[in-house]
Amino acid sequence: MVQYKISPGQQVVVVWDSHSSTEALQSLVKDLQAAVGAEGHVSVENLNQLLQSSHKESRFDTVLSGLVPGSLTVHSAQVLAEIARVVKPGGRVLLKEVVTAAAAGDNSRLKAITKLPTALTLSGLVEVKELQKEPLTSEQTRAIREELGSQCKELFFVEIEGKKPNFEVGSSSQLKLSFAKKAVPSEKQPVDPTAAKLWTLSANDTNDEDSDLLDSDELLDSEDLKKPDPASLKAPSCKESGKRKACKNCTCGLAEELEKEKEKNNLPPKSACGNCYLGDAFRCASCPYAGMPAFKPGEKILLNENNLHDA
Repeated sequence: MVQYKISPGQQVVVVWDSHSSTEALQSLVKDLQAAVGAEGHVSVENLNQLLQSSHKESRFDTVLSGLVPGSLTVHSAQVLAEIARVVKPGGRVLLKEVVTAAAAGDNSRLKAITKLPTALTLSGLVEVKELQKEPLTSEQTRAIREELGSQCKELFFVEIEGKKPNFEVGSSSQLKLSFAKKAVPSEKQPVDPTAAKLWTLSANDTNDEDSDLLDSDELLDSEDLKKPDPASLKAPSCKESGKRKACKNCTCGLAEELEKEKEKNNLPPKSACGNCYLGDAFRCASCPYAGMPAFKPGEKILLNENNLHDA
Protein backbone atom coordinates (compact mmCIF):
# COMPACT_ATOMS: atom_id res chain seq x y z
CA MET A 1 0.00 0.00 0.00
CA VAL A 2 1.40 3.33 -1.06
CA GLN A 3 0.09 5.40 1.86
CA TYR A 4 1.72 3.08 4.40
CA LYS A 5 4.88 2.49 2.31
CA ILE A 6 4.47 -1.28 2.40
CA SER A 7 6.71 -3.23 -0.02
CA PRO A 8 6.61 -6.86 -1.16
CA GLY A 9 8.19 -9.42 1.14
CA GLN A 10 7.76 -7.38 4.33
CA GLN A 11 6.55 -8.70 7.69
CA VAL A 12 3.70 -6.45 8.91
CA VAL A 13 1.64 -6.49 12.11
CA VAL A 14 -1.70 -4.69 12.52
CA VAL A 15 -2.74 -3.71 16.07
CA TRP A 16 -6.48 -3.08 16.50
CA ASP A 17 -8.79 -2.18 19.40
CA SER A 18 -12.36 -3.03 20.33
CA HIS A 19 -13.84 0.08 18.68
CA SER A 20 -12.83 -0.96 15.17
CA SER A 21 -15.28 -3.11 13.19
CA THR A 22 -14.44 -6.61 11.98
CA GLU A 23 -15.24 -5.68 8.38
CA ALA A 24 -12.83 -2.72 8.44
CA LEU A 25 -10.08 -4.88 9.95
CA GLN A 26 -10.54 -7.61 7.35
CA SER A 27 -10.49 -5.06 4.52
CA LEU A 28 -7.24 -3.50 5.75
CA VAL A 29 -5.56 -6.91 6.21
CA LYS A 30 -6.63 -7.97 2.71
CA ASP A 31 -5.08 -4.85 1.17
CA LEU A 32 -1.87 -5.38 3.15
CA GLN A 33 -1.58 -9.01 2.09
CA ALA A 34 -1.87 -7.96 -1.52
CA ALA A 35 0.92 -5.42 -0.96
CA VAL A 36 3.40 -7.78 0.73
CA GLY A 37 2.77 -10.64 -1.69
CA ALA A 38 3.39 -14.33 -1.16
CA GLU A 39 6.84 -13.80 0.36
CA GLY A 40 5.53 -11.42 3.02
CA HIS A 41 3.22 -11.96 5.96
CA VAL A 42 0.57 -9.91 7.79
CA SER A 43 -0.13 -10.57 11.50
CA VAL A 44 -3.09 -9.24 13.48
CA GLU A 45 -2.88 -8.49 17.22
CA ASN A 46 -5.37 -6.99 19.65
CA LEU A 47 -4.12 -3.98 21.60
CA ASN A 48 -5.07 -5.49 24.97
CA GLN A 49 -3.29 -8.76 24.17
CA LEU A 50 -0.10 -7.34 22.69
CA LEU A 51 1.84 -7.49 25.95
CA GLN A 52 0.90 -11.18 26.39
CA SER A 53 1.83 -12.12 22.83
CA SER A 54 4.79 -14.35 22.06
CA HIS A 55 6.24 -12.35 19.18
CA LYS A 56 9.99 -12.63 18.85
CA GLU A 57 12.20 -9.62 19.17
CA SER A 58 12.83 -7.65 15.95
CA ARG A 59 10.34 -9.67 13.91
CA PHE A 60 8.35 -7.09 11.89
CA ASP A 61 9.41 -4.58 9.24
CA THR A 62 6.36 -2.37 9.86
CA VAL A 63 3.95 -1.94 12.76
CA LEU A 64 0.53 -0.34 12.11
CA SER A 65 -1.46 0.53 15.24
CA GLY A 66 -4.74 2.38 15.56
CA LEU A 67 -5.10 2.70 11.77
CA VAL A 68 -8.16 0.45 11.39
CA PRO A 69 -11.16 2.72 10.63
CA GLY A 70 -13.23 3.33 13.75
CA SER A 71 -10.32 2.82 16.20
CA LEU A 72 -10.01 4.99 19.31
CA THR A 73 -6.55 3.81 20.33
CA VAL A 74 -4.58 5.14 23.29
CA HIS A 75 -1.08 3.65 23.60
CA SER A 76 0.37 3.19 27.05
CA ALA A 77 4.11 3.38 27.73
CA GLN A 78 4.25 -0.43 28.04
CA VAL A 79 2.53 -0.89 24.66
CA LEU A 80 4.91 1.55 22.96
CA ALA A 81 7.90 -0.27 24.46
CA GLU A 82 6.55 -3.62 23.20
CA ILE A 83 6.03 -2.18 19.71
CA ALA A 84 9.61 -0.92 19.70
CA ARG A 85 10.78 -4.38 20.78
CA VAL A 86 9.07 -6.38 18.01
CA VAL A 87 10.00 -4.07 15.13
CA LYS A 88 13.26 -4.74 13.28
CA PRO A 89 16.22 -2.33 13.40
CA GLY A 90 15.48 0.32 10.80
CA GLY A 91 11.78 -0.71 10.70
CA ARG A 92 8.86 1.74 10.66
CA VAL A 93 6.16 2.29 13.27
CA LEU A 94 2.98 4.07 12.16
CA LEU A 95 0.48 5.01 14.89
CA LYS A 96 -2.85 6.79 15.14
CA GLU A 97 -3.86 7.93 18.62
CA VAL A 98 -6.45 10.09 20.36
CA VAL A 99 -4.82 13.11 22.03
CA THR A 100 -5.91 16.31 23.73
CA ALA A 101 -5.08 19.87 22.82
CA ALA A 102 -3.61 20.45 26.28
CA ALA A 103 -2.58 18.40 29.32
CA ALA A 104 -5.58 16.39 30.54
CA GLY A 105 -4.46 15.99 34.16
CA ASP A 106 -2.77 13.21 36.11
CA ASN A 107 -5.81 10.91 36.17
CA SER A 108 -6.31 10.84 32.40
CA ARG A 109 -4.77 8.28 30.05
CA LEU A 110 -4.92 10.74 27.18
CA LYS A 111 -1.67 12.44 26.19
CA ALA A 112 -1.32 16.04 25.15
CA ILE A 113 -0.58 16.51 21.47
CA THR A 114 2.85 17.89 22.35
CA LYS A 115 3.68 14.88 24.59
CA LEU A 116 3.03 12.13 22.04
CA PRO A 117 6.35 12.52 20.13
CA THR A 118 8.19 12.46 23.46
CA ALA A 119 6.46 9.20 24.44
CA LEU A 120 7.58 7.54 21.19
CA THR A 121 11.15 8.78 21.68
CA LEU A 122 11.27 7.45 25.24
CA SER A 123 10.11 4.05 23.98
CA GLY A 124 13.24 3.81 21.81
CA LEU A 125 12.13 5.20 18.44
CA VAL A 126 13.95 7.85 16.42
CA GLU A 127 13.06 10.25 13.61
CA VAL A 128 9.61 10.74 15.15
CA LYS A 129 7.37 13.12 13.19
CA GLU A 130 3.70 13.99 13.03
CA LEU A 131 1.99 13.22 9.71
CA GLN A 132 -1.53 14.59 10.11
CA LYS A 133 -4.12 15.71 12.67
CA GLU A 134 -7.90 15.69 12.52
CA PRO A 135 -10.65 16.36 15.10
CA LEU A 136 -12.91 13.62 16.45
CA THR A 137 -16.59 13.46 15.53
CA SER A 138 -19.19 14.06 18.22
CA GLU A 139 -19.92 10.32 18.46
CA GLN A 140 -16.22 9.47 18.79
CA THR A 141 -15.78 12.17 21.43
CA ARG A 142 -18.72 10.79 23.43
CA ALA A 143 -17.34 7.26 23.19
CA ILE A 144 -13.86 8.19 24.37
CA ARG A 145 -15.27 10.22 27.28
CA GLU A 146 -17.42 7.29 28.41
CA GLU A 147 -14.54 4.83 28.19
CA LEU A 148 -11.83 6.95 29.81
CA GLY A 149 -13.95 9.28 31.93
CA SER A 150 -12.24 12.28 30.36
CA GLN A 151 -13.94 15.67 30.22
CA CYS A 152 -11.55 17.23 27.71
CA LYS A 153 -13.31 19.41 25.19
CA GLU A 154 -10.79 19.33 22.34
CA LEU A 155 -9.83 15.84 21.16
CA PHE A 156 -7.87 15.00 18.02
CA PHE A 157 -6.65 12.05 15.98
CA VAL A 158 -2.89 12.32 15.40
CA GLU A 159 -1.09 10.11 12.92
CA ILE A 160 2.60 9.84 13.76
CA GLU A 161 5.52 7.71 12.63
CA GLY A 162 8.94 6.73 13.94
CA LYS A 163 11.80 4.36 13.17
CA LYS A 164 13.78 1.93 15.23
CA PRO A 165 17.53 2.63 15.26
CA ASN A 166 19.73 0.45 13.07
CA PHE A 167 20.94 -1.58 16.05
CA GLU A 168 19.51 -3.87 18.67
CA VAL A 169 19.03 -2.77 22.26
CA GLY A 170 22.01 -4.04 24.26
CA SER A 171 24.14 -4.73 21.19
CA SER A 172 27.87 -4.04 21.31
CA SER A 173 30.57 -3.26 18.81
CA GLN A 174 34.33 -3.40 19.12
CA LEU A 175 36.03 -0.04 18.89
CA LYS A 176 39.17 0.20 16.83
CA LEU A 177 41.60 2.25 18.85
CA SER A 178 45.19 2.89 17.96
CA PHE A 179 47.67 2.95 20.83
CA ALA A 180 50.80 3.07 18.70
CA LYS A 181 53.62 4.94 20.37
CA LYS A 182 54.78 8.10 18.77
CA ALA A 183 58.19 7.98 17.21
CA VAL A 184 60.81 9.61 19.42
CA PRO A 185 63.48 11.53 17.51
CA SER A 186 66.88 9.92 18.00
CA GLU A 187 68.79 13.19 17.99
CA LYS A 188 68.25 15.96 20.49
CA GLN A 189 66.77 19.08 19.02
CA PRO A 190 69.19 22.03 18.93
CA VAL A 191 68.55 24.82 21.41
CA ASP A 192 68.08 28.33 20.13
CA PRO A 193 71.03 30.41 21.51
CA THR A 194 68.82 33.47 21.87
CA ALA A 195 66.29 31.58 24.01
CA ALA A 196 69.05 30.02 26.11
CA LYS A 197 70.61 33.41 26.80
CA LEU A 198 67.25 34.85 27.75
CA TRP A 199 66.82 32.33 30.60
CA THR A 200 70.46 32.29 31.81
CA LEU A 201 71.40 34.17 35.00
CA SER A 202 75.04 34.67 35.96
CA ALA A 203 76.75 36.14 39.04
CA ASN A 204 77.62 39.28 37.10
CA ASP A 205 73.93 40.03 36.66
CA THR A 206 73.61 40.73 40.42
CA ASN A 207 76.45 43.28 40.48
CA ASP A 208 74.44 45.88 38.71
CA GLU A 209 74.79 49.19 40.59
CA ASP A 210 71.22 50.05 39.69
CA SER A 211 69.88 47.01 41.57
CA ASP A 212 68.59 47.93 45.02
CA LEU A 213 68.80 44.78 47.16
CA LEU A 214 67.30 44.74 50.64
CA ASP A 215 68.66 42.94 53.67
CA SER A 216 65.87 40.89 55.26
CA ASP A 217 67.25 41.57 58.76
CA GLU A 218 66.73 45.30 58.26
CA LEU A 219 63.00 44.68 57.93
CA LEU A 220 62.84 43.58 61.59
CA ASP A 221 62.67 46.09 64.46
CA SER A 222 63.58 45.62 68.12
CA GLU A 223 60.07 44.47 69.07
CA ASP A 224 60.22 41.66 66.54
CA LEU A 225 63.48 40.36 68.04
CA LYS A 226 62.12 40.07 71.62
CA LYS A 227 61.52 36.58 72.90
CA PRO A 228 57.85 36.14 73.84
CA ASP A 229 56.84 35.35 77.42
CA PRO A 230 55.82 31.64 77.67
CA ALA A 231 52.92 32.61 79.94
CA SER A 232 51.45 34.77 77.19
CA LEU A 233 51.39 31.80 74.83
CA LYS A 234 48.89 29.85 76.89
CA ALA A 235 45.57 29.42 75.18
CA PRO A 236 42.71 31.39 76.80
CA SER A 237 40.72 28.18 77.23
CA CYS A 238 43.49 26.73 79.46
CA LYS A 239 43.56 29.84 81.68
CA GLU A 240 39.88 30.69 81.87
CA SER A 241 38.51 27.17 82.19
CA GLY A 242 37.14 26.28 85.63
CA LYS A 243 38.81 22.87 85.45
CA ARG A 244 42.49 22.32 84.91
CA LYS A 245 42.06 20.54 81.63
CA ALA A 246 44.31 20.96 78.61
CA CYS A 247 42.92 21.55 75.16
CA LYS A 248 42.97 18.77 72.58
CA ASN A 249 45.88 20.41 70.75
CA CYS A 250 47.42 22.17 73.72
CA THR A 251 50.52 24.27 72.92
CA CYS A 252 50.81 26.31 76.12
CA GLY A 253 52.50 23.60 78.23
CA LEU A 254 49.49 22.78 80.45
CA ALA A 255 49.22 19.28 79.01
CA GLU A 256 52.83 18.55 80.01
CA GLU A 257 52.26 19.94 83.54
CA LEU A 258 49.19 17.79 84.09
CA GLU A 259 51.04 14.74 82.80
CA LYS A 260 53.91 15.32 85.28
CA GLU A 261 51.44 15.75 88.16
CA LYS A 262 49.74 12.51 87.17
CA GLU A 263 53.04 10.63 87.15
CA LYS A 264 53.98 12.15 90.51
CA ASN A 265 50.70 11.02 92.08
CA ASN A 266 51.20 7.50 90.75
CA LEU A 267 54.57 7.07 92.54
CA PRO A 268 54.47 4.63 95.51
CA PRO A 269 54.76 6.20 98.94
CA LYS A 270 58.33 6.59 100.15
CA SER A 271 59.28 4.69 103.29
CA ALA A 272 60.47 6.86 106.17
CA CYS A 273 62.21 4.05 108.08
CA GLY A 274 63.24 1.77 105.25
CA ASN A 275 61.83 -1.31 107.03
CA CYS A 276 58.35 -1.44 105.46
CA TYR A 277 59.16 -4.48 103.34
CA LEU A 278 60.15 -6.59 106.40
CA GLY A 279 56.61 -6.90 107.78
CA ASP A 280 54.47 -5.41 110.56
CA ALA A 281 56.99 -6.27 113.31
CA PHE A 282 59.45 -3.74 111.85
CA ARG A 283 56.95 -1.10 110.61
CA CYS A 284 56.02 2.22 112.20
CA ALA A 285 52.59 2.80 113.70
CA SER A 286 51.61 5.10 110.80
CA CYS A 287 53.08 2.89 108.07
CA PRO A 288 50.83 2.75 104.99
CA TYR A 289 51.83 -0.92 104.52
CA ALA A 290 50.46 -1.91 107.94
CA GLY A 291 48.55 -5.19 107.79
CA MET A 292 50.16 -6.28 104.55
CA PRO A 293 52.56 -9.23 104.24
CA ALA A 294 56.27 -8.70 103.74
CA PHE A 295 57.51 -8.04 100.23
CA LYS A 296 60.77 -7.73 98.37
CA PRO A 297 62.47 -4.34 98.06
CA GLY A 298 61.47 -2.61 94.82
CA GLU A 299 58.40 -4.79 94.32
CA LYS A 300 55.33 -2.85 93.16
CA ILE A 301 52.65 -2.85 95.87
CA LEU A 302 49.05 -1.70 95.29
CA LEU A 303 47.77 0.14 98.36
CA ASN A 304 44.14 0.63 99.30
CA GLU A 305 43.11 4.26 99.24
CA ASN A 306 42.24 4.09 102.93
CA ASN A 307 45.85 3.05 103.75
CA LEU A 308 47.24 6.30 102.36
CA HIS A 309 45.73 8.37 105.21
CA ASP A 310 47.58 8.89 108.48
CA ALA A 311 46.54 6.59 111.27
